[in-house]
Amino acid sequence: MKVIRFLLPLFVVALGVAGSALLVKYGKKTEPEETPFVPPLVEAVTAVSQDYQFKIHAQGAVSARTEIDLVPEVSGKVARVSPSLIAGGFFETGDELVAIESRDFELGVIGAKSQLAQASALLAREEAEASVALKEWKELGSGAASPLLKREPQLAQARAAVRAAEAALEQTERDLARCILRAPFAGRVEHRSVAAGQFVNRGAPVARLYAVDFAEVRLPLPAEDLAYLDLPLAFRGDARQISGPAVTLRADFAGKQHEWRGQITRTEGRIGVRNRMIYAVVQIDDPYGRSSASDRPPLAVGLYVDCEIEGRIAKDAIALPRRALRGKSELWVIDDEKKLFIRPVEVLRAGRDEVIVGSGLEAGDVVCVSSLDAVVNGMSTRIADVEAAPKDGEAK
Repeated sequence: MKVIRFLLPLFVVALGVAGSALLVKYGKKTEPEETPFVPPLVEAVTAVSQDYQFKIHAQGAVSARTEIDLVPEVSGKVARVSPSLIAGGFFETGDELVAIESRDFELGVIGAKSQLAQASALLAREEAEASVALKEWKELGSGAASPLLKREPQLAQARAAVRAAEAALEQTERDLARCILRAPFAGRVEHRSVAAGQFVNRGAPVARLYAVDFAEVRLPLPAEDLAYLDLPLAFRGDARQISGPAVTLRADFAGKQHEWRGQITRTEGRIGVRNRMIYAVVQIDDPYGRSSASDRPPLAVGLYVDCEIEGRIAKDAIALPRRALRGKSELWVIDDEKKLFIRPVEVLRAGRDEVIVGSGLEAGDVVCVSSLDAVVNGMSTRIADVEAAPKDGEAK
């Protein structure tokens, strides 16, 4: 038994070795199969040439072009306040806004007229006495008459008194007229701080007003965006009124989006120290006028708006999806044999969603927009779909 137990494993091993040898000698040999190369599948667009207008986006808040404090020039008790002098109230040029009690100033005018009458009478008397004195001197005296004899000092004093009385009368009449505070322009009330019966002091503001003929929006623009805009730049001694690009303003109000049209009229005289921005000012005419769109609200001061500025026009430019751009200025172009080539181009503007090509690409060229791990010139591709590039693009 011990011998069988010892020989049995050896027999199994020997049998396995013999079977392997027979398989190697008489078994069927397999040849490795070659895997055919499959070109990568890509998406592409066809370049379309067109005149392209750049559009620059910016944001800002609506403000009044003219804003002032209503300040009395005389002190006194308020007699009446216009019903339109309330927060949000409208008024027209020349409207009475505040009236100060004027009786004290009317009495002042009466007193000034009396002083002028007295001074005029004194001057007439001095002139008559000077005439009599000069006549007597000619009849009795000899030589030249002295200034005292001709009463020249007295005449000068009387004439000065008349001028002072006239000035005092003019001042009292001006103060009387200033009892009525009138609107210097057509506008709206931001807030007021006066009521009938209140005593107001000269120089103390009683209301804040702003004009409604125009509204303005101050837009910060990066310096690189100026290459796409025709902004009005001011030069010393140039009095011409240069109109800038048109602007579309959009804002959400009461659950709906509304639009207004404006125009850039000027740029500010300095560049922002911290953000290095250039500020352009958009002017909107008649912001509170009723428009043809009955549901459009007025363009209220303080409203935050998105602005789209119409920029320069690039002739025969090509707009492509942003993902078509490789690096800073390269595209992958596919020829008629579906081979891919790397082509440098002139990039006019690379926006968030698209890129505008000026030269280096022809209309009808097929541009790859898919991402590939490794690209070499002349590599074969398969095109999944070819679409035309959008005709009305917009750099954002």
